[in-house]
Amino acid sequence: MSLPIVTEHAHKTDRHTTFYLASGPVDGPLMIFVHGWPELSISWRHQLPFFAAMGYRAVAPDMRGYGRSSIYSEHGDYAQRHVVQDMLELLESLGRDSAMWVGHDWGSPVVWNLASHHPEKCRGVASLCVPYATIERGLDFVSGLVDRKVYPESEFPYGQWEYMRFYEENFAGATEPMDADPYNMVKLAFRKGSPEGAGQPTMTGMVRKNGGWFGPGNPAPDMPRDDDVVGEYELSVYASGLTRNGFFGPNSWYMNHEANARYFSEAVDGGKLSLPVLFLAARYDYTCESVTSPLAEPMRELCSNLTEHIVDSGHWMAQERPLDVNRHLVNWLVTNSL
Repeated sequence: MSLPIVTEHAHKTDRHTTFYLASGPVDGPLMIFVHGWPELSISWRHQLPFFAAMGYRAVAPDMRGYGRSSIYSEHGDYAQRHVVQDMLELLESLGRDSAMWVGHDWGSPVVWNLASHHPEKCRGVASLCVPYATIERGLDFVSGLVDRKVYPESEFPYGQWEYMRFYEENFAGATEPMDADPYNMVKLAFRKGSPEGAGQPTMTGMVRKNGGWFGPGNPAPDMPRDDDVVGEYELSVYASGLTRNGFFGPNSWYMNHEANARYFSEAVDGGKLSLPVLFLAARYDYTCESVTSPLAEPMRELCSNLTEHIVDSGHWMAQERPLDVNRHLVNWLVTNSL
């Protein structure tokens, strides 16, 4: 029996265009999957047909600045307030009042902000790798949750988040090497996790020290593709979109920490969430390290209906360990009658 087909769509208004993939019955319970940096809707290629086969209407948009969705020329256009509005308009265009939202990486603060600002639009919210009430509150906030045994403050004031500070200090220096070779950049980025990195500073924590991701002005080196995470076709799609649009938009998501923190302060009920919440921590994601560090503590304080699991994967969980991700999502959906 073949899996349901995945079709291409676009929702266009005078304000914004959102391209999206969709699969499953149009009247099925709605799940919307939100990608992060530097991904695309195809990052959810292992989830869309799977949940469609279960009877859900599974949708994955290209976020603003990515793929075939609108791109913008100002950093401020990539603040969370605007991205959340994109998703609310997408939801309305689908003829629905609410959905199950699933996010990863920068897609996680998007779905968290939907839950905290528009809970009536959320039947449930799931996040891969990034816990609630963290990066939505800005760089200074998450820097206070750094494991200082791994990142002494005198050496790594922003811990594993040093790279985010580098974007603010030298946006061109962070972006131009990526634009120089998008293919090699994404080929290097999409790699599985490993136990070997435990307790060691990550590459993201070394960016400011090194004067860039690969040293000052250097593009990504040519490394072998990691077949366990991404195939050549998907890699070519990622690289094509980033070659066409550039990294300005994706990287600008990192340039709105203060605006995003102000937006989080407007959350309903002080940011407390009572709706069903699922968090999947990646055991080998040492940037969004939520297994041994205190990064997930704010989420636990604010969520009254929280389910947590640890997946033995690196950061690209949905692509590296899709069976585990799908299994945990199914169990959560069934347990909460979503």
